[in-house]
Amino acid sequence: MIKTGWLIYNGSLLSNKFLQINEMYRQSAIKKGIQLKLIKNTEIYSMIDNYSLTIKLDEPFEEPDFVLFLDKDIRLAKQLERMGLKLFNSADTIEACDDKVITHQLLAQQHIRTPKTLFSPLMFPGTGEKDNHFTDVVEQHFTYPHIIKEAFGSFGAQVYLIHNYEELLAKRKELLYTPHLYQEFISSSFGKDARLFVVGEKVVASMYRTNSTDFRANITNGGKAHKFDPPESFMELAVKASKAVGADFSGVDLLFGENGEPIICEVNSNAHIKNVFDCTGVDVSSYIIDYILEKMTND
Repeated sequence: MIKTGWLIYNGSLLSNKFLQINEMYRQSAIKKGIQLKLIKNTEIYSMIDNYSLTIKLDEPFEEPDFVLFLDKDIRLAKQLERMGLKLFNSADTIEACDDKVITHQLLAQQHIRTPKTLFSPLMFPGTGEKDNHFTDVVEQHFTYPHIIKEAFGSFGAQVYLIHNYEELLAKRKELLYTPHLYQEFISSSFGKDARLFVVGEKVVASMYRTNSTDFRANITNGGKAHKFDPPESFMELAVKASKAVGADFSGVDLLFGENGEPIICEVNSNAHIKNVFDCTGVDVSSYIIDYILEKMTND
């Protein structure tokens, strides 16, 4: 009988919004008879002690039946898994979603439609580039404007719209030692996208996001959320993308093509559920807790 779980969250993200999300999960667990302990990643310590993997907490503990991992601390996630704990989502999924290069590689393996993408080669700090050959390659494959996106980032903050060669050179120089990618700009989706929340193989909530002043529709950048009844094509693609990264649950962002067709933008392993709740009244946490219970019972 499943009785206990841990919810791991980031100890540096303590705004009301993040704390409210954690509480939503805790309350959904309580309704199912589960005691869900909220633990910051800064208060659970990964160690190797006496030649063995171990974890330490500031207070005595018993290992939980499962871990709901809502952080991007990949090393902690892998430590817990290697000690035999069951994580939702898995460390591999969290890592794949956190690194947008890996995300697009996995999606492409399943021939899932995404914008045309070019990955920046690895450069070691201080080495520099001897010429502009790579920016010439970018211009061969992409027209202006196009997108430059850092491999690691959230809330659209590390995504840039590049209008000309001068901007390309400047951003290339700025990000030379930072993992990043170059991407086709889907102009038909300027300032709008859809986020679909997938649990298992089902879309459980959706919202349409718009921004009249920014090419990014993220609510953090001033976007607004609207109720959205996604077409079947959007739901099918979102579920396929979620499965491609091995997610138990995810928030899948889709762009709108020229004819309204869905194009995958990103897959988020720990998408925030507060905005969609405020927009639609759907509590995604209840679906996720139900999913965990079913998986733990049947596995």
